[in-house]
Amino acid sequence: MKQLKREFMVDVTAVSELSAADQTLLEAAHEAAKVAYAPYSNFRVGAAVRLASGKIVKGSNQENMAYPSGLCAERVAFFAAGAQFPGERIEAAAVVTDREMPAVDFSPCGGCRQVMLESENRNGQSIRFLMQPGSGEVLISPNVSQFLPLTFRLP
Repeated sequence: MKQLKREFMVDVTAVSELSAADQTLLEAAHEAAKVAYAPYSNFRVGAAVRLASGKIVKGSNQENMAYPSGLCAERVAFFAAGAQFPGERIEAAAVVTDREMPAVDFSPCGGCRQVMLESENRNGQSIRFLMQPGSGEVLISPNVSQFLPLTFRLP
């Protein structure tokens, strides 16, 4: 039997060590989290994507009483970028929550991972991805494809 191994690699850094562009992206995600509609979970999440032009598109989680009709912040931001700026490449994205929690316990759900992966595939290059729970350290992934190691693709 052969074994398939795949490593998951992220950098962990303080906000102060990020580039100005990444700090701006992270702040946009925090602004988005403040306007999340999360009356059922009380778990506010914000996301932001930076396009090749430098434009930043924000999204926040939007819950709905008719669960699962809501959407996660990541999908709101990625879909908004695709709808408002079709064909423009996404360079980087960030997702945050205002809740203080261990960084290893905060990552996109499976549906968001698939949406982000498809965006990366359409880009033809990696999307740098930042994650920050609360005011803690920032986890930085060089791409979103590593979040979904066994991907679904139509032939």
